[in-house]
Amino acid sequence: MGNKQVIIEVGDGAAIPSPRDKGLFTAWRISFFGTLAIIAYLLLFRPDPYLDIIKFLPDGIVVTFQVTIASISLAIVLGLIAGLGRISRNRLFNLAASTYIEIVRGIPLLVQLFYIYFALGHLIRVPDMLAAIIAMGFCYGAYMGEVFRAGIKSIDEGQTEASLSLGFNRSQTMRYVVLPQAWRTILPPVGNEFIALLKDTSLVSILAVSDILRRGREFASESFQYFETYTMVALIYLLITLILSKLLSILEDRLSHYEQR
Repeated sequence: MGNKQVIIEVGDGAAIPSPRDKGLFTAWRISFFGTLAIIAYLLLFRPDPYLDIIKFLPDGIVVTFQVTIASISLAIVLGLIAGLGRISRNRLFNLAASTYIEIVRGIPLLVQLFYIYFALGHLIRVPDMLAAIIAMGFCYGAYMGEVFRAGIKSIDEGQTEASLSLGFNRSQTMRYVVLPQAWRTILPPVGNEFIALLKDTSLVSILAVSDILRRGREFASESFQYFETYTMVALIYLLITLILSKLLSILEDRLSHYEQR
């Protein structure tokens, strides 16, 4: 009697609160409304220092999203190229893509940040923000490469064969037939990587990029209110992550309904 293979997918992003998972969906609501309640309580009943802290953080929130959006855009481009390389029949292209994925995924993101900013800084001066975007884009591009590869491979081979029989070449088949269908499979994990990347932007504070954590550290070093500052920083990160995970859940549900039509 054969055993059915079970694939366990574990990512670094947020747990997606699908209504089909009652436990997780309930936990999301408790976490979301609990976070809002705690923030509201601290701002209303303990405005000193929490109101001052939250007034100090908006610039950091903007920078965090700027780094996240720019990095994920670079990661998607690199991921698409790497994913196509992983399934390419061209040995050189396949080898280059596979090597990029193996090397980058084998080096911690923090080390990559230090390398691009400090080590390469001896050869060429890389601005703080650009160094953060390049490092995070290259790192997540390697993970995106596997997402794209899996998404493309999930499309039935019959689609490719039918397209080739109609006179399309392989490049046209990939562009007009395979990728448009693969996007529906790829979008949810890409969204999850977006959330994971946003959380990892906290690492860019070591490069003097004024993200949420960096702004919090600046406030704490001036006021010596470390507990209060990092409590508010943690709550802000949690609230953003919960909101994005809910939006991703809505996207997945809409894609699921679209595929069922």
